[in-house]
Amino acid sequence: MSAIWRSRSGRTIGATLVGITLVVLAVVTLAKPETGVAEEAASPPADQNFVGTKKCAACHFPQFRTWKKDEHSKAFEILPAKYRENAECLACHTTGFGMPSGYKDASTSDLAGVTCESCHGPGSKHAELALKFVEEDITPEGEAAVRSAIHKLQPGNICIKCHEAKRHQSHMDFDKE
Repeated sequence: MSAIWRSRSGRTIGATLVGITLVVLAVVTLAKPETGVAEEAASPPADQNFVGTKKCAACHFPQFRTWKKDEHSKAFEILPAKYRENAECLACHTTGFGMPSGYKDASTSDLAGVTCESCHGPGSKHAELALKFVEEDITPEGEAAVRSAIHKLQPGNICIKCHEAKRHQSHMDFDKE
């Protein structure tokens, strides 16, 4: 067996295991503890805007610190400079590119990389409701309102858009310098 084949098959197996893990996590997250049956995920309010990592970190700092160590946070940084304006690259290496409130350029640097909102969707309503309840004692109803204002995980198998979709197509040729 050649070293190249072993390397490619190792990445394929690794990617498959990551995919399976994400599916299992999604099912476990959506399962009702008392029944083990997946519940309907509530749809967050429409017409939200992306708020960026600083806003997310204000309440979710431990998760933010974990994300900062993850390769997804560096997705934009790993792009060679000459591709940082390439729409085909930015679709996977930034958050919300092509959407009205998504990544545009250096002025929206809080959306560079694969951020919280890449997985959970735009969080403006979630942040607005959470801020309201920070100022008051949060009730179970208030907590439910905050949680229902954002996806636990966006529908539509969002990870596949960048990870698996490129696997069966040739990735664009690019100069790594």
